[in-house]
Amino acid sequence: MDTFQNNNPYMALPGITPEELGYIQQANSQLTESQQKYFYMTYTTKRKSTQDVLIFCIIGTFLVPGLQRFILGQIGMGVLYFFTVGLCFIGSIVDLANHRSLANEFNQKMVFESFQMAKMAN
Repeated sequence: MDTFQNNNPYMALPGITPEELGYIQQANSQLTESQQKYFYMTYTTKRKSTQDVLIFCIIGTFLVPGLQRFILGQIGMGVLYFFTVGLCFIGSIVDLANHRSLANEFNQKMVFESFQMAKMAN
């Protein structure tokens, strides 16, 4: 069990924050080594880096209003942004400024979801 934790493959993820790493380590502490590997495979495909969210926010501000919200799974807010042109651009600009917190919030949800899937896998 220690071999997977000691190598810490999560440090190689682009844009990983200490807060996100803390969530991951907390989830991994309750999993077996095979569950940790399943968690890693699941989580790395679902997470969004802060750079990706920033790009989605830029595109959402200038081309497709609400794109960042659709990508982050907030369909209702995405529809609202789409039909109100990013809440008259104010919401889109706020999202640009808060792209890190949007990414962290999404990744925290993905840690929990991946943990649940890994727990059920084995």
